[in-house]
Amino acid sequence: MPNPPASARTRSISPAGIALIKRFEGCAQLHTDGMVDAYPDPASGGPPWTIGWGATGRDHFHGGRIQKGTRWTQAQCDQRLAADLVRVSEEVAAAIGTAPTTQAQFDALVSFHYNTGAIGRASLTHKHVAGDIKGAAREFGRWVRASGRVSKGLTRRRMAEADLYLS
Repeated sequence: MPNPPASARTRSISPAGIALIKRFEGCAQLHTDGMVDAYPDPASGGPPWTIGWGATGRDHFHGGRIQKGTRWTQAQCDQRLAADLVRVSEEVAAAIGTAPTTQAQFDALVSFHYNTGAIGRASLTHKHVAGDIKGAAREFGRWVRASGRVSKGLTRRRMAEADLYLS
């Protein structure tokens, strides 16, 4: 059986894409004992609780959900990021289908989806698939609000994603 075309194969985020995500997610609440504590959403001061490199939702190591009091090792944070990036990359690949996509564009889209979970409904995805690269790049800037307010951190992240997307 012949290999599918490169654009249809499952894609992976590159080290540059991972570095972008890590730059903006940080691995906050790292203590001298090597443990990492969950922290509340910066915009709401409550849920969703986050740990490590931006992990939310299920606690894959202790069961239940990530919440106040959840503690992981640095290795667990790294392991969760790797697992999440496989899933997120698959979701992005499914959303863009066979649309021509450079590695930099794919990395930017994975970073965007990792943070927003919106790859399936974002107009930037539709513009990318349609080949409107400049229009898609402009769409990153629409996703800068947290709890209804423009976030400086999200603004910086979206600018970095757009720059990577266009590189």
